[in-house]
Amino acid sequence: MSSDPPPIPAPLPPPSIAPTSSHLTPSHPASASTTRPRRNTSARPPPHPRDHERALESIRAFLQSKTSLSILPVSSKMIVFDTELQVKKALGALVQNGVVSAPLWSSAESRFAGMLTIADLVHLMQYYYHTTTYEGAAADVEKLTLGSLREIEQAISVPPPPLHSIHPLRPLLEACQLLMTTHARRLPLIDRDDQTGTEVVLSVLTQYRVLKFIAMNCKETTGLHRTLRELNIGTYVSDASPAPDADNPFHPVATATLETTVFDVVHQFSERGISAVPIIDAQGIVLNLYETVDVITLVRLGAYHSLDLTIHSALSQRSPDFPGVITCTPHETLASFFNLISKRRVHRVVMVEAEDEPEEAWLALAEPRRRRRRKGMLVGIISLSDVLRYLISGDTEGRLGAGGGGGGGKTAEEGKEGGAGGGS
Repeated sequence: MSSDPPPIPAPLPPPSIAPTSSHLTPSHPASASTTRPRRNTSARPPPHPRDHERALESIRAFLQSKTSLSILPVSSKMIVFDTELQVKKALGALVQNGVVSAPLWSSAESRFAGMLTIADLVHLMQYYYHTTTYEGAAADVEKLTLGSLREIEQAISVPPPPLHSIHPLRPLLEACQLLMTTHARRLPLIDRDDQTGTEVVLSVLTQYRVLKFIAMNCKETTGLHRTLRELNIGTYVSDASPAPDADNPFHPVATATLETTVFDVVHQFSERGISAVPIIDAQGIVLNLYETVDVITLVRLGAYHSLDLTIHSALSQRSPDFPGVITCTPHETLASFFNLISKRRVHRVVMVEAEDEPEEAWLALAEPRRRRRRKGMLVGIISLSDVLRYLISGDTEGRLGAGGGGGGGKTAEEGKEGGAGGGS
């Protein structure tokens, strides 16, 4: 940009490491003041190798037996934006309602016109960063409409977002397959008025909502005893030595440090189609995450100069209610993932080393030596799309493969969980 950004504030204290209490398998210290009956400690028989496959088959049959409509909560509200609405007003509505995406409606054509997502905001920031001044960008956004976002995508050679949808009475399994084949992170449920033929947007199906629905309604998830690492669900740091990418020792996982600029991370969001990047130190220890949801505030406030700040500075401005980074170790099972998602909102899990690698074992390695594994070191990242893809087809290939993939954030429909257990 042509104008100089405002001066960066005084150096900040180092940000705290991501909360270690947000693990896939939380610890439950026993109370010393109570005496509990002793449980039968006899060893349980190991799970049969076929138990995991049987559980998968049962889950797929369950999804086939349910309609896409059955996943909806008992009560909900839907936010739909007209394409003529100004971008800034739409962002204000997203923030006010605590959501990160919403369906778009074209009044001129009386039809569904796509989704407003954080990806649109990422593209918007990239466009203005390269084409105008900070003041010009802030002034332009004041009058920019949602319908104009497609012109900006064309200007930066970004393909237009797909307009996929599904009828609410189609099987839920079919909806999940469409999510996977189109690499979409959300799928609108659209009906048609029998008399007028007008489209009606009923809801938006997301990867989180599907997995939450399974976790709450399929007891067979307890039979998924194989580990996430064993199943190769997610994207993992390459074991090759030397690393395939000399500039990124954690290839193919996208990473950043506290000194990386916000723009460099935003560029990775757009280029790789990911929604989060782990922030690591010089040893590869995971300190935090920078997510696409952090971009909303920058656009809404017109803080385009913040793109030149470091991640260190940007994280210091993050809302204090950030829930922290959910981590797991290579020993966690797929069943434990579903146990977690049944209890709290999850969009991705960062896999880290459980403990330090013994120095003797590391020194005994043949040359060239790889980096010694340390407790908390980045191993990989698992997105909701990775888990859903495995459930639907058993496929662990074709992933976005570079960082936190799909499913991040709430959609423009919030509802109360109940009945079938569907969350938003």
